Amino acid sequence: MTAGTAGPDAGPLAGWRVLVPRPTAGQSAAVVALAAAGASAELVPLIAIEAPQETGPLDDALLALGAGWYRWLVVTSGAAVPVLAERARAGGRSIAALVADGRVQVAAVGPGTARALGDADVRAALTPRGASTGANLAAQWPSPASAPADERPARVLFTRGDLAASTVADGLRARGWLVDEVVAYRTVTAPPPPDDVRDAWRSGAIRAALLTSASTVRALVEHLGAPPAGTLLVAIGPTTADEARRLGLPLAATADEQTMGGLVAALARAAAADDVRTQARDSLVGPQTVGEDGRNGQETT
Repeated sequence: MTAGTAGPDAGPLAGWRVLVPRPTAGQSAAVVALAAAGASAELVPLIAIEAPQETGPLDDALLALGAGWYRWLVVTSGAAVPVLAERARAGGRSIAALVADGRVQVAAVGPGTARALGDADVRAALTPRGASTGANLAAQWPSPASAPADERPARVLFTRGDLAASTVADGLRARGWLVDEVVAYRTVTAPPPPDDVRDAWRSGAIRAALLTSASTVRALVEHLGAPPAGTLLVAIGPTTADEARRLGLPLAATADEQTMGGLVAALARAAAADDVRTQARDSLVGPQTVGEDGRNGQETT
């Protein structure tokens, strides 16, 4: 689904079609950011986020959260927030009420996750400075001794995805915290994209893709394959960038800020740099002869 089509002469990405992998179809902050840069967003659900098949452990953990069993709740993906909110409502309360009643502080791995929590009326007391990674969050986590006086044990609830690494839990345990892990959501592969999207990807009509997580990188390769030459790939953060490199994908940039706006800003810078390189190459090669297909010798996208 293409959204947010902008005028042909507006912004640094004027006329670009940009693939935005989405856990589910719908509105995205990337649509607005891309439209402001002159581009249109091709929203393509490559993965789907679902509640755990067995919700009992998550429901029990949320009850304990509201009862004051935990000092901290850790959320490392915005994808967890709708599931947490849904399971809280199933128990008759909101996730914000559970946090308030349990006197729980909440940690978010980055600004995007903090914003998702804010949409559920939950304020993140801790968002790490710098990269939005589990390792960075754990590195900046306070020790139990430095935490405000609290009679409760130094216990943390880590609500994670089924594919999440143990980086956060291991790091917090190393700092002296008791960590209970519970799977809050599952990441599953979405149905294949429509034929017109696959054709646009392979032909280069889609000129860039925003890589929003390691799982979307894997799903992109599975559903669409490696990009054609000239297609720019931008990763939201170092974990996503590492997965792209592991799969051999050419990465144009990694966002400085782990948000959709940060991704689009990184794409605009990468596009400008690519344009400079193209102009420099053309000036060295000299005028091109138009071929029978009506194109010159430049690489088409």
